Amino acid sequence: MQLGAWLPLSFLQSLAKCWGACLYYLPTKTKVVTEKNLSTCFPKRSDSELEKLTRASLTNTACTMLEMGKSWVPPMEESLKLVVDSEGEEQFFSAARSSSGVILLAPHIGNWEIFGFHLCDKLKSTWLYQPPKFKLLDELITKTRSRAGIEMTPTNRAGVSNILGALKRGEVVGILPDQIPSAEGGEFTPFFGEPALTMTLVSRLIQKTQAKVFCGFAKRLSGAKGYKVIVEEAKSDIYSKDINKSLIALNKTIEKTILISVEQYSWEYKRFRKRPDGSRFYD
Repeated sequence: MQLGAWLPLSFLQSLAKCWGACLYYLPTKTKVVTEKNLSTCFPKRSDSELEKLTRASLTNTACTMLEMGKSWVPPMEESLKLVVDSEGEEQFFSAARSSSGVILLAPHIGNWEIFGFHLCDKLKSTWLYQPPKFKLLDELITKTRSRAGIEMTPTNRAGVSNILGALKRGEVVGILPDQIPSAEGGEFTPFFGEPALTMTLVSRLIQKTQAKVFCGFAKRLSGAKGYKVIVEEAKSDIYSKDINKSLIALNKTIEKTILISVEQYSWEYKRFRKRPDGSRFYD
């Protein structure tokens, strides 16, 4: 990670192409899960289209890993220089300056670390995260993200209380909305037409506050030019008191973000691991 922090982005992304090719041509679980997810979510695409998308996705998965040092190690101003373009920031910052609070959704697409750092650099923000089992890694994550003034809080009752308090103070709260929640914290909702256990937390926070909800990512630009931060307000039904409507809007919002750059989403994640009937989805 230390070495990757100082290597040119062009070199890291070239290396990612080689790594991605290995993931594609070797019988890896990463490839199998990626293929399964893509064929499930895009059933109308041809075999050749899915093969091309699988390879591009695996290359982007490698990019995400190799670029981590660029996000975590250098001084924050160096990491932020990687953002060379943006879209939708004005509306987000306008909401962030109000007293209503903002929920910022950061799906696992593009470089979500840079995305959060860029938008929250001058803002008071608290991000919900699932602490890793390894204490040293947890300390590293907390330390690196605190460079941007980001406060980390765990996905437990105390953490939820922290982010609720932050929203009531008119601050920004960051949530990664595409992770599988606990059974009691989620409901099955279509995600690209397939039932996925979806967190109810965002909908519950909306009903307890006046928070606005935004979603976006840092899109990896071709030619190692850097990133374009794209952010926009969530689908209007996310504010519905009807939990089913709100959850559908949440996943539709995430889908819309993914469709901007499908290959940059983390399709290797076992998003459909939990099933409504308890059946096995992945081999």
